[in-house]
Amino acid sequence: MQFDKPNLRGDESLYLNGERLSVKKCIFLLKNCDICEIVSQLTYNSIFRRMTNLSVKFLAIFLIGASLYSCQKEDDFIEPTTTPTPVVPPVVDPPVLEVGASYKALNTIFDITSVPSITLEFSKDEWNKLLNYYDMYEDNQEYVVSSFAINRAGVISAIDSIGIRLRGNTSRNRPEGDSGQPHSTSNADWHHAHFSLSFEEFRDNQEYLGLEKLNLKWFKDDPSYAREVYCYDLFERFGVWTAPQSSYCKLTVKVKGDNKAAYFGVYQMVEPVDKKYLKAREDLFGYSGGNLWKGSWGAGLRDANSSDMGVDVNTLSQSTSKTYTYSLKTNKKSLDAAKTQLSNFIKSLNSKSGSDLKVWLESNVDVDMFLKAYAVNVMVGMWDDYWLNTNNYYFYFDDNNKFTFIPYDYDNTLGTSLIIDSGTTDLLKWGNNENSPLIPKILSVTEYKTKYINYLYDLIDPSKELFDYSSSVSRIMGWQNMISSYVSNDTQEDMTIYDEPASWGNQSNYRLLSPSNNFFKIKAGSLPAKIN
Repeated sequence: MQFDKPNLRGDESLYLNGERLSVKKCIFLLKNCDICEIVSQLTYNSIFRRMTNLSVKFLAIFLIGASLYSCQKEDDFIEPTTTPTPVVPPVVDPPVLEVGASYKALNTIFDITSVPSITLEFSKDEWNKLLNYYDMYEDNQEYVVSSFAINRAGVISAIDSIGIRLRGNTSRNRPEGDSGQPHSTSNADWHHAHFSLSFEEFRDNQEYLGLEKLNLKWFKDDPSYAREVYCYDLFERFGVWTAPQSSYCKLTVKVKGDNKAAYFGVYQMVEPVDKKYLKAREDLFGYSGGNLWKGSWGAGLRDANSSDMGVDVNTLSQSTSKTYTYSLKTNKKSLDAAKTQLSNFIKSLNSKSGSDLKVWLESNVDVDMFLKAYAVNVMVGMWDDYWLNTNNYYFYFDDNNKFTFIPYDYDNTLGTSLIIDSGTTDLLKWGNNENSPLIPKILSVTEYKTKYINYLYDLIDPSKELFDYSSSVSRIMGWQNMISSYVSNDTQEDMTIYDEPASWGNQSNYRLLSPSNNFFKIKAGSLPAKIN
């Protein structure tokens, strides 16, 4: 069933498959069709808010009210056990948001208060390709074909022929068996792995709610099941709209021909930073067609070496693959112009000082957004970042050549740390200023330094309910209670939620929920003095 959008000739009636929908016809649908399906069509196509015909609008209100009663049922698509019972609920076409969906509309996809179920289904040949590609070159970015279905409170969207690949740096993992082993139909040895989904890889213009891609991450080295979710949520609460969106889901992998699907447990859905990320924030950036870069280890914005800038080449062989310190993600056909723009920015940044520096920063950097993002960054203890490790961030140049910092990859935070003690290190001396000149340049301006420190204090202000102990514990416990019954899974990995940082870190004593050695409390005590 598909409702048509109102036409452009002023006719505000409701249409179904090209036929004008009268009140009598609506009553017939009400008696004979799924109310939830009707309401979902009304909602996703944004028809209701366009109707002025009182009779039809009254009926639409009645349908929505009726659906509140009829649609209240438990999510039965995937049972939260290690042996989920196969169920075949009705499938509807995925609703599509208009290109240019607003930043706020992302909350429809990344709803932090729910745990939708995602199923990825592969043919045996395609799944074995995924395993074989990993064996050939672990860091490959080759996609295989899969189908995708997501169940949100009983409403299922399904997309066929999407692309799926493995992802991650040191966390990349083979999702089944050991090297060289093909899929086992009867006795599979499943493993947690990160997945990157590309809805348009094999079908042009195929999307899910305006997204071309979606990342699914397992909670590697995070027994709290909350660290990165907390960080991205905090960015949003603090008004840092440049941070990606994130939420929870349950993941099931099915290989055709197997007796049962494999339940992989609770995963994190993360918004990719790509052209659709820019499009969703077009009204905030003011322009979405600029140059987007990813900064990897060594991207300190100190040396304008054009050989460090490029478009990554990804193959099934390490010898023919190449990654760049600064990797261009948009406008790849205009690489030379993008490199010139970045080189000029780096040269200017490092050559300016005094009053000239402040004037240049005001015109060429979104300083306020940078300061807010970095206040959150250091408070959550992000050590594998731009300032300390010249790593793990994106940045964007708009049509006025203005630089905007984009925070990224926050799983090793909140007490999981290396290199420094992420709970007590001076927040004005977080990293190596010589290697990462953007921050010391900005903080050399008293006005900006004052604003940065004030943002730190805003974060710990209990009245703002951001990073303070009580608010943080309440949010984390709420998420843990929401997902706890879904954590047990068929990989037999990460089966328990508990309050400790990663075992490989240098500060095993930090806790998130316990008052003793509590990271939030210790961090609040590490703030620099305010500037009068």
